[in-house]
Amino acid sequence: MIVDNVVKVGMADLKVAAGGAILKTTGLGSCVGLTLFDERCKVAGMVHVMLPTSEIAREASFNIAKYADTSIPHLIELMRQEGAEPARFVAKMAGGAQMFAFTTGSDTMRIGPRNVESCKRMLQRFNIPLLSEDTGLNYGRTVEFNSMSGMLTIRSVQQGVKEI
Repeated sequence: MIVDNVVKVGMADLKVAAGGAILKTTGLGSCVGLTLFDERCKVAGMVHVMLPTSEIAREASFNIAKYADTSIPHLIELMRQEGAEPARFVAKMAGGAQMFAFTTGSDTMRIGPRNVESCKRMLQRFNIPLLSEDTGLNYGRTVEFNSMSGMLTIRSVQQGVKEI
């Protein structure tokens, strides 16, 4: 299928789409691609989360799309502005891999799993059900999210194509 209406979501970025547009992000290793969807009004959102919490930000002014704890509330607000109702939101996510093996048990090196955990905490905070996920393991992913159907397509070299 060839789709002209692709909205690219960069690293540490977030976008909202409707009307059948496809949200797409690449390079999900330890990062998480989190999607929100309001099926009734067909409004979709995607954020490419790089880090679990803004508490580690060193600068006073930072990119809120970079962190799970700041990007997800912002995405909810942007979708609400487009007519979506947060009470109808459902979520899907992919990524959060542990791309490298470390000999230390340090929690700071578990970026992928911590990103997944932080995203799930934020979804719980806003009472948004997580319908499905393809997270963890040790490989990268590219994802596309259809704003008409709510289908999340995940591509990886190791696993091929999967739809959730």
